[in-house]
Amino acid sequence: MPTVVCYGDSNTWGYDPASGERFAPDVRWPGVMRRHLPPGFEVIEEGLCGRTTIFDDPFMEKRNGLDYLTPCLDSHAPIDLVVLMLGTNDLKGFLNTDAAQIARGAGRLVEVIKASGAGPGDLAPRVLLVAPTPVTDGGAQGELWGFAGAPERARPLAGFLRMVAEDKGCAFLDAGQLIQTSPLDGVHFDAAAHQRLGRAVAEQVARLFASPRP
Repeated sequence: MPTVVCYGDSNTWGYDPASGERFAPDVRWPGVMRRHLPPGFEVIEEGLCGRTTIFDDPFMEKRNGLDYLTPCLDSHAPIDLVVLMLGTNDLKGFLNTDAAQIARGAGRLVEVIKASGAGPGDLAPRVLLVAPTPVTDGGAQGELWGFAGAPERARPLAGFLRMVAEDKGCAFLDAGQLIQTSPLDGVHFDAAAHQRLGRAVAEQVARLFASPRP
Protein backbone atom coordinates (compact mmCIF):
# COMPACT_ATOMS: atom_id res chain seq x y z
CA MET A 1 0.00 0.00 0.00
CA PRO A 2 1.71 3.27 -1.10
CA THR A 3 2.13 5.83 1.68
CA VAL A 4 2.08 9.55 0.86
CA VAL A 5 3.04 12.20 3.43
CA CYS A 6 1.80 15.76 2.84
CA TYR A 7 4.29 18.09 4.56
CA GLY A 8 3.12 21.68 4.67
CA ASP A 9 1.74 24.63 6.58
CA SER A 10 -1.73 25.96 7.43
CA ASN A 11 -2.97 25.35 3.89
CA THR A 12 -2.15 21.66 4.33
CA TRP A 13 -3.56 21.72 7.86
CA GLY A 14 -6.77 23.15 6.38
CA TYR A 15 -7.21 26.63 7.87
CA ASP A 16 -10.58 28.11 6.90
CA PRO A 17 -10.14 31.84 6.14
CA ALA A 18 -13.84 32.49 6.78
CA SER A 19 -14.15 30.95 10.23
CA GLY A 20 -10.56 30.61 11.46
CA GLU A 21 -11.33 26.96 12.20
CA ARG A 22 -10.11 23.82 10.46
CA PHE A 23 -11.87 22.43 7.41
CA ALA A 24 -13.24 18.91 7.75
CA PRO A 25 -10.99 16.06 6.57
CA ASP A 26 -12.95 15.52 3.37
CA VAL A 27 -12.63 19.22 2.48
CA ARG A 28 -8.89 19.62 3.04
CA TRP A 29 -6.83 19.05 -0.10
CA PRO A 30 -5.00 15.96 1.24
CA GLY A 31 -8.39 14.39 1.96
CA VAL A 32 -9.60 15.31 -1.53
CA MET A 33 -6.43 13.80 -2.96
CA ARG A 34 -7.03 10.58 -1.00
CA ARG A 35 -10.54 10.34 -2.42
CA HIS A 36 -9.33 10.74 -6.01
CA LEU A 37 -6.38 8.35 -5.81
CA PRO A 38 -6.76 4.69 -6.75
CA PRO A 39 -7.71 2.36 -3.90
CA GLY A 40 -4.90 1.34 -1.55
CA PHE A 41 -3.16 4.67 -0.98
CA GLU A 42 -2.51 5.89 2.56
CA VAL A 43 -2.35 9.69 2.86
CA ILE A 44 -0.80 11.18 6.00
CA GLU A 45 -1.44 14.87 6.71
CA GLU A 46 1.51 16.70 8.27
CA GLY A 47 0.33 20.31 8.11
CA LEU A 48 1.29 22.87 10.76
CA CYS A 49 0.12 26.47 10.89
CA GLY A 50 3.04 28.87 10.54
CA ARG A 51 5.55 26.27 9.34
CA THR A 52 8.45 27.64 7.29
CA THR A 53 11.04 25.83 5.19
CA ILE A 54 14.18 26.38 7.28
CA PHE A 55 13.59 29.68 9.10
CA ASP A 56 12.85 30.37 12.78
CA ASP A 57 9.82 32.59 13.40
CA PRO A 58 10.36 34.78 16.49
CA PHE A 59 6.59 34.97 17.08
CA MET A 60 5.81 31.24 16.72
CA GLU A 61 7.92 28.55 18.34
CA LYS A 62 8.92 25.26 16.69
CA ARG A 63 7.74 26.17 13.19
CA ASN A 64 11.03 25.50 11.39
CA GLY A 65 10.22 22.78 8.85
CA LEU A 66 13.78 21.48 8.78
CA ASP A 67 13.84 20.72 12.50
CA TYR A 68 10.86 18.36 12.40
CA LEU A 69 11.37 16.82 8.97
CA THR A 70 13.66 13.92 9.93
CA PRO A 71 11.54 12.85 12.95
CA CYS A 72 8.48 13.08 10.71
CA LEU A 73 10.04 10.85 8.07
CA ASP A 74 11.23 8.35 10.63
CA SER A 75 7.88 8.17 12.39
CA HIS A 76 5.92 7.42 9.22
CA ALA A 77 8.46 5.22 7.42
CA PRO A 78 8.32 3.49 5.04
CA ILE A 79 7.11 6.42 2.92
CA ASP A 80 6.72 6.16 -0.85
CA LEU A 81 6.21 9.85 -1.59
CA VAL A 82 6.47 13.20 0.20
CA VAL A 83 4.31 16.03 -1.17
CA LEU A 84 6.14 19.14 0.00
CA MET A 85 4.37 22.52 -0.09
CA LEU A 86 6.06 25.21 1.99
CA GLY A 87 7.31 28.75 1.50
CA THR A 88 4.30 30.94 2.19
CA ASN A 89 5.28 31.73 5.79
CA ASP A 90 8.84 32.42 4.70
CA LEU A 91 7.46 35.52 2.97
CA LYS A 92 6.78 37.28 6.27
CA GLY A 93 8.68 40.55 6.21
CA PHE A 94 10.37 40.14 9.59
CA LEU A 95 12.16 37.01 8.32
CA ASN A 96 14.04 39.14 5.76
CA THR A 97 13.99 36.53 3.00
CA ASP A 98 13.48 36.68 -0.74
CA ALA A 99 12.13 34.20 -3.27
CA ALA A 100 15.54 32.75 -4.10
CA GLN A 101 16.36 32.12 -0.44
CA ILE A 102 12.95 30.53 0.14
CA ALA A 103 13.47 28.21 -2.82
CA ARG A 104 16.88 27.25 -1.47
CA GLY A 105 15.20 26.48 1.85
CA ALA A 106 12.75 24.17 0.09
CA GLY A 107 15.69 22.60 -1.73
CA ARG A 108 17.35 21.86 1.59
CA LEU A 109 14.23 19.95 2.66
CA VAL A 110 14.28 17.98 -0.58
CA GLU A 111 17.91 17.09 0.10
CA VAL A 112 17.03 15.78 3.57
CA ILE A 113 14.22 13.64 2.16
CA LYS A 114 16.40 12.26 -0.62
CA ALA A 115 19.25 11.51 1.79
CA SER A 116 16.95 9.64 4.17
CA GLY A 117 16.30 5.94 4.25
CA ALA A 118 12.64 6.54 5.00
CA GLY A 119 11.35 4.87 1.86
CA PRO A 120 10.66 1.20 1.15
CA GLY A 121 13.79 -0.95 1.34
CA ASP A 122 15.67 1.86 3.12
CA LEU A 123 15.64 3.90 -0.06
CA ALA A 124 14.56 7.55 -0.14
CA PRO A 125 10.92 8.51 -0.76
CA ARG A 126 10.04 10.23 -3.99
CA VAL A 127 9.31 13.96 -3.73
CA LEU A 128 6.61 16.10 -5.32
CA LEU A 129 7.55 19.75 -4.75
CA VAL A 130 4.51 22.03 -4.91
CA ALA A 131 4.97 25.77 -5.36
CA PRO A 132 2.50 27.47 -3.01
CA THR A 133 -0.18 29.76 -4.38
CA PRO A 134 1.09 33.37 -4.27
CA VAL A 135 -0.28 35.45 -1.44
CA THR A 136 -2.37 38.51 -2.27
CA ASP A 137 -3.18 41.68 -0.37
CA GLY A 138 -4.85 40.56 2.84
CA GLY A 139 -5.36 44.04 4.25
CA ALA A 140 -4.81 44.73 7.93
CA GLN A 141 -4.96 41.06 8.88
CA GLY A 142 -2.22 40.20 6.41
CA GLU A 143 -0.09 43.03 7.75
CA LEU A 144 -0.59 41.83 11.32
CA TRP A 145 0.66 38.37 10.34
CA GLY A 146 3.71 39.91 8.68
CA PHE A 147 2.67 39.62 5.02
CA ALA A 148 2.94 43.30 4.07
CA GLY A 149 4.81 43.43 0.76
CA ALA A 150 4.67 39.64 0.42
CA PRO A 151 2.83 39.58 -2.94
CA GLU A 152 5.77 41.31 -4.60
CA ARG A 153 8.32 39.03 -2.90
CA ALA A 154 6.29 35.96 -3.88
CA ARG A 155 6.13 36.71 -7.60
CA PRO A 156 9.35 34.89 -8.64
CA LEU A 157 8.99 32.02 -6.14
CA ALA A 158 7.35 29.43 -8.39
CA GLY A 159 10.04 29.88 -11.04
CA PHE A 160 12.80 29.38 -8.50
CA LEU A 161 11.07 26.32 -7.04
CA ARG A 162 10.77 24.82 -10.51
CA MET A 163 14.54 25.26 -10.90
CA VAL A 164 15.08 23.55 -7.54
CA ALA A 165 12.89 20.62 -8.56
CA GLU A 166 14.83 20.20 -11.79
CA ASP A 167 18.15 20.43 -9.96
CA LYS A 168 17.16 17.95 -7.24
CA GLY A 169 15.44 15.54 -9.61
CA CYS A 170 11.95 15.64 -8.15
CA ALA A 171 8.47 16.19 -9.55
CA PHE A 172 6.97 19.68 -9.56
CA LEU A 173 3.52 21.26 -9.47
CA ASP A 174 2.70 24.98 -9.46
CA ALA A 175 -0.41 25.47 -7.32
CA GLY A 176 -0.59 29.09 -8.42
CA GLN A 177 -1.55 27.92 -11.91
CA LEU A 178 -4.57 26.11 -10.46
CA ILE A 179 -6.00 28.16 -7.60
CA GLN A 180 -5.91 31.52 -5.86
CA THR A 181 -5.87 32.42 -2.19
CA SER A 182 -9.04 33.68 -0.54
CA PRO A 183 -9.62 37.45 -0.71
CA LEU A 184 -10.62 37.27 2.95
CA ASP A 185 -6.99 37.13 4.10
CA GLY A 186 -4.88 36.73 0.94
CA VAL A 187 -3.09 33.67 2.37
CA HIS A 188 -5.40 30.68 2.80
CA PHE A 189 -7.48 28.53 0.45
CA ASP A 190 -11.26 28.37 0.47
CA ALA A 191 -13.09 25.05 0.17
CA ALA A 192 -13.35 25.21 -3.62
CA ALA A 193 -9.60 25.79 -3.94
CA HIS A 194 -8.91 22.79 -1.72
CA GLN A 195 -11.06 20.68 -4.03
CA ARG A 196 -9.24 21.79 -7.18
CA LEU A 197 -5.78 21.39 -5.67
CA GLY A 198 -6.56 17.99 -4.18
CA ARG A 199 -7.73 16.65 -7.54
CA ALA A 200 -4.70 18.04 -9.35
CA VAL A 201 -2.24 16.59 -6.85
CA ALA A 202 -4.01 13.22 -7.03
CA GLU A 203 -3.64 13.21 -10.81
CA GLN A 204 0.08 13.92 -10.61
CA VAL A 205 0.63 11.40 -7.83
CA ALA A 206 -1.17 8.71 -9.83
CA ARG A 207 1.04 9.48 -12.83
CA LEU A 208 4.17 9.23 -10.68
CA PHE A 209 3.25 5.79 -9.42
CA ALA A 210 2.30 4.65 -12.91
CA SER A 211 5.85 5.34 -14.11
CA PRO A 212 9.03 3.42 -13.18
CA ARG A 213 11.00 4.80 -10.28
CA PRO A 214 13.97 6.80 -11.65
